[in-house]
Order: sequence, then structure tokens, then C-alpha cells
Amino acid sequence: MDEAQITNRLMTLWGGTGQDATLEVADMEAAGRIRSRMHQLRAGAGDRVAGRKIGFSNRTLWPLYGVDGPIWNYVWDSTVIEAEAGVAEIPLHALPEPRIEPEIVLHLARAPEPGMNEADLMGCIDRIAHGCEIVVSVFPEWRFSAAGATAAYGLHGRLVVGPWFETHRNPQALAAQLSDFGVALRRDGALLDSGHARNVLGGPLSALRHLVETLAQEPDPAPLQAGEIISTGTLTDAHPVQPGTVWSTEFQGISLPGLEIRFV
Repeated sequence: MDEAQITNRLMTLWGGTGQDATLEVADMEAAGRIRSRMHQLRAGAGDRVAGRKIGFSNRTLWPLYGVDGPIWNYVWDSTVIEAEAGVAEIPLHALPEPRIEPEIVLHLARAPEPGMNEADLMGCIDRIAHGCEIVVSVFPEWRFSAAGATAAYGLHGRLVVGPWFETHRNPQALAAQLSDFGVALRRDGALLDSGHARNVLGGPLSALRHLVETLAQEPDPAPLQAGEIISTGTLTDAHPVQPGTVWSTEFQGISLPGLEIRFV
């Protein structure tokens, strides 16, 4: 397939249950062009960008998935689920090979700029939340290249966002917490995995800085804007989910409540 055919195929698969083992994206430059074209098509169809997701920011996972660095893609308003009470129910019928990833989500009050340190970046954030991204693979058995994952909407399926907490009350303390906290991931009450802030490139603020610097070097992506949300990457491995299971999270070292997600 050429890039136009791959784009059309991915647009067809978006939001459906289909997979395609024949999709092959030549390299990261081709993946960037496909991502830009898909962004144009979705925006033209009336979808609104809610923010960005950073994929593979957890360096411990690179050997497992055959990648050597983070990727990014867009998050759309149609894929964001607000769990204001910390509880959500997610249908899985339209999500191919879904997996769950506990993350930190940042809300931008103003656009960050290249060269900012973490204190400067913290000043661009007015709210944070705990989120869980439901990642998917249009490639059977999660076999893909980094370029393929980038082109295929960064493997993004849904983003569950918990209660928002304003950062202005004590930004310095919160910035410190964002670099040194832990999270526990449970399935049906049993501990399945645990993670730490440092897993995502040293912390969520470091992950944001990486995204800002990456966007500044790429030829045509839309720059970050005030009002966007940034999903900073999974703190644990990405675990397969099935209907009928309940997943929950619990934090240590940061004042964020966990989430409870039931899959149906």
C-alpha cells in the first residue's frame, strides 16, 4: 500500500473492530505524513482535537514492543471519557485488542515553548488528573513497528480522565510529587502491576518537555495550544482487558485519587 491507501485504510479502521496485518509504514517520516493527513481528514469531518498523547514514554517497555523512543498522536473529543466521580464503564466491542495504561494527564493553561525547564512547564499547567488510556492495535497480536504505531493513531482508543485538580494552590510541591510517586494497578481487586513516575522519561513533566521539543523539530504538526490535555504515557506495562473485569488504581506520594473502570 502507498501512503494514501494506508491513510484510507486506517480511517476505515478508526473506531471499528477491524485489524489489518498487511499495513506497513515505511519509516517515521512516512508515519508523520500519514498522521497529518488523518488529522486533516478527521478535523474536516467535524472531530475536535482535545489534546495529544505520548506513547512509549515508559522506557522499560521499549524492548517488549521493539521501539527505541516515544511517539505521539492526537486525542479527540470523541475518545475522551470524563470520570468526574472516579468511576467509568467502557464498552469494548469497538476496540481491537484493548489494553489499559494508567497515566497522568495535564491540562494546559498556555502553550509551552521549547527550552522551558520543568518549573516553566509547570507554570503552563493549570490542572492535572489521573487518567487511564485504553490503547488498541489494528495490527494483529500487537505486532507493529514504531512507524506503524505512530501512523495508527498512536494506538489510541479511549482516554478516561478522573477528577481535575488545580495546580495553583502549591505548584512547587506538586511539581516535586510529579517526579516521585508510585501507582498500583489492580484487576478485580488483585494487585497486577505497579509503576513509578520515573518510568515516563523521568516524570510526567519530563515527558511533556520531550513532546514540546519533538513538535518543534517536526515539519508540520499543529503546535500545542492552551486548553489541550496531554496524556503523558503509561506508568506500568499495558495490560489486556476483557469484558466483565474491573480495574482500579491507587497512588502513593501524590494527592490524586485512583480510578475504577468496569469493562463491558
